[in-house]
Amino acid sequence: MKMDNIKKLNKFKSSNKNINPINKDIVQSFQMLIENRELVFQFMDMFPFHIEIFTPDGTAIFCNRACLEFNNIRDANLILGKYNVLKDPVLNDQMDLYDPIHKAFEGQIVSGSYSPPVQDLVDRGIIDEKPFESASMDFYFYPVWYNDKLDYVVSVCVVKNFYQGRSDVVRAKEFIDTHWQGEYNAGEVARSVNMSITQLYKLFKQHTGMTPGDYHKKAKVERIKEKLSDKNLSVKEAFAACGEDSRGWILRVFKDIAGMTPTEFRKRNLV
Repeated sequence: MKMDNIKKLNKFKSSNKNINPINKDIVQSFQMLIENRELVFQFMDMFPFHIEIFTPDGTAIFCNRACLEFNNIRDANLILGKYNVLKDPVLNDQMDLYDPIHKAFEGQIVSGSYSPPVQDLVDRGIIDEKPFESASMDFYFYPVWYNDKLDYVVSVCVVKNFYQGRSDVVRAKEFIDTHWQGEYNAGEVARSVNMSITQLYKLFKQHTGMTPGDYHKKAKVERIKEKLSDKNLSVKEAFAACGEDSRGWILRVFKDIAGMTPTEFRKRNLV
């Protein structure tokens, strides 16, 4: 591979912390698969997010270390050359991802969100037990072309939320993470797991070290951080995008949880 291409890959790897995976630099990096597949695989194996590469017929030919370790897959050969994403009944039928997956193999860049079906890995004998209870991820599919012909499809998955522990506590966390906007409603969270407010409070605190209300505040602050990392938004606009006033009560909460003001957080993260 040419030295300038190696420099591009190094630059891409070192700057991925706050990256939006849908951009030209990443697509161009994937095009380098055509020039030197094995060297590109080595670089992708060091990336912190999950990367899988498929042939045009949907067969997996690469799965990076982050993906294997996250799913507790001990041997990549259990998947490579054997797993076909286009024929996966769980993703295509049960999880209703047929359209985005097939659009990617028709040549479109697609994205979305899903919860990885880790129980399916257990059922198929790829892993012995679930390494986590539940997770939510953003996925991106990139087609790679060569001479007007589809050569590969690259899948990138970024973990948004990761849950371990008791299933009822996990369900409460998931409910809060999807209902973080607005004020915390203890009754709604308790009903989502068929518990009383008191039961949920005690169980949640016992297994997480924080109350459900504090977890809600933390979830809200994490979303504000994401918006603050967007240099196109002012601090006020970042808070407003999360339904909050940057001069209201949430400012104190942000400082308590983040350990700094929103302006300080932005200066450290917008380098």
